[in-house]
Amino acid sequence: MQELEALRSQAEKELAAAKTIEATEAWYRDYLGRNGVVTNFLRGLGGLPREERPAAGRAGNEVKNLLEAALHTRQEAIRQREMEQALAAEGVDVTLPGRKQNLGRIHPSNQTLREISQIFGQMGFQVYDAPEVETDENNFGLLNIPEGHPARDMWDTFYTTTPGVILRTHTSPGQIHAMRAYCPEPIRVILPGKCYRHEDVSARYDMMFHQVEGLVVGHNVTFSDLKGTLVNFANQMFGEGRRLRFRKSYFPFTEPSVEVDAGCVLCGGEGCRVCKRTGWLEILGAGMVHPIVLQNGGYDPSVFSGFAFGMGPERIAMLKYGIDDIRYFFTNDIRFLERVG
Repeated sequence: MQELEALRSQAEKELAAAKTIEATEAWYRDYLGRNGVVTNFLRGLGGLPREERPAAGRAGNEVKNLLEAALHTRQEAIRQREMEQALAAEGVDVTLPGRKQNLGRIHPSNQTLREISQIFGQMGFQVYDAPEVETDENNFGLLNIPEGHPARDMWDTFYTTTPGVILRTHTSPGQIHAMRAYCPEPIRVILPGKCYRHEDVSARYDMMFHQVEGLVVGHNVTFSDLKGTLVNFANQMFGEGRRLRFRKSYFPFTEPSVEVDAGCVLCGGEGCRVCKRTGWLEILGAGMVHPIVLQNGGYDPSVFSGFAFGMGPERIAMLKYGIDDIRYFFTNDIRFLERVG
């Protein structure tokens, strides 16, 4: 028993001297491991006289348990000390300059929408909000596009489970909402928002895009007023001297109708994939409001006239910032957002 007590005292002394976890693991191998001193002592109990074995076994197991508990306590103390030392060494120096924060930016689509709104606001236009979920009647029928009209194929859209309720294909149905809200007063509004079409996604097209509709209704409104408004817009958006061309076109809800192109800044007019090798990029469609649409909006076409236009802010942004693929606007690539913003 005296030998066992001396063994315990020696083991506790060496454990107290251990300063690292590695040292305590070496101590464990020496005393409690497979070939450790305490383990070998317990194995040797079979050589004692029969009457001494129970007391010696109880004493040996008690020493083993005491040493295991002491080892656990010592390792926890070492870990706590090491953590405190690490925290002290890595403490925050409050005199150091802070890390620079990355600031958010306005998305290029929203930035362009704001610029468009500001320019037309200076010309006396108000912003009118119209719904994105529309009826087939508002989206097509009241805009002189009855069932079976070939223009419906150009504006195939997404349908809901409710018959006759769709996602709008253009912001033009907002004309009906605005006219019925203001009639019989003159109107000068823009209607920005999202549109949806069943398109094959490419560098020029996407299935969801923004559009800004413009509508003017009043007395003696002429095509010259339309052209002057759009030229003034282009000069303010792109700078004086931007090349524009007006091409005759067809829209069911305007008559006469035009498409307006701007010189492609990506290729300088030489031709590229975005402008289809023409040197021009279409930015909007426009025309005089069709008499049937005026009548559907509540106005007497013999007294009132008006013009309308629709443009895509992403197309405007592509020209202004030299962007060669419309899909960049919706991919959430931070490199694109930082470059454009």
